Amino acid sequence: MVYFVIFFILGTIFGSFYNVVGLRLPQGESIISPPSHCPKCQTKLKARELIPIVSYLLQKGKCKHCHTKISPVYMVFELVTGLLFGLAYLSFGLSLNLIIALTFISMLIIVIISDYKYMIINDEVLIVFGIMLILEILYINGPKAMVMGLISGTFAFITMYAIKLFGDFLFKRESMGGGDIKLMFIFGLVLGYPIAILSIFVGSLIGFPISLIMLKGHKDHIIPFGPFLAAGAILLLLLQIDFTYLLNLYNI
Repeated sequence: MVYFVIFFILGTIFGSFYNVVGLRLPQGESIISPPSHCPKCQTKLKARELIPIVSYLLQKGKCKHCHTKISPVYMVFELVTGLLFGLAYLSFGLSLNLIIALTFISMLIIVIISDYKYMIINDEVLIVFGIMLILEILYINGPKAMVMGLISGTFAFITMYAIKLFGDFLFKRESMGGGDIKLMFIFGLVLGYPIAILSIFVGSLIGFPISLIMLKGHKDHIIPFGPFLAAGAILLLLLQIDFTYLLNLYNI
């Protein structure tokens, strides 16, 4: 329980930073400068105003200086990141593979934020985290695992691209963003090819009821698929479902 709390707190701190990355990077802004500030009055926030979750609650969701209401989305992502870091610890324990899991989750939190807000999945995020994950897999699980991951990622990318082409043909318009296709490469890298493809279906199941609610009264509204893909991938990661498990389940 102690370690869960430690990873939860760590996750909320990183989640606060991921908010900055996910919101600034798609706008071409620096993630370092200017320091965190109120978007309304531009006042630089002090350390006590930047405590994840706590500061939001103590300030009753408002800027301490101009009293403008602060979106609860910031706190929600801090909380979610904290919970996911804690759950990753429960799933993987204090193992080296926990590092891979936390890196993967971190990337997906940023993807969810940017895709939800701007419908953009930044190449910079995928490239930086992709390189980190490749190096981590190489160091932790060895060259063979890394090569298999790269092969799985390539097949997952090709499969997703084929699905996009079919969707474009079926709906006579752009059915999927390029970011979703590139994201699938990293899913294959980390989860393996069969599970990466399974994440599409899991993400669709998660997203279907939510999409119906979002589309109600807004039939022309486009729903970003990235957050649902990410949710499916995180679920499969934490459950540690692999191809062998699926085969055994089928045999049953």
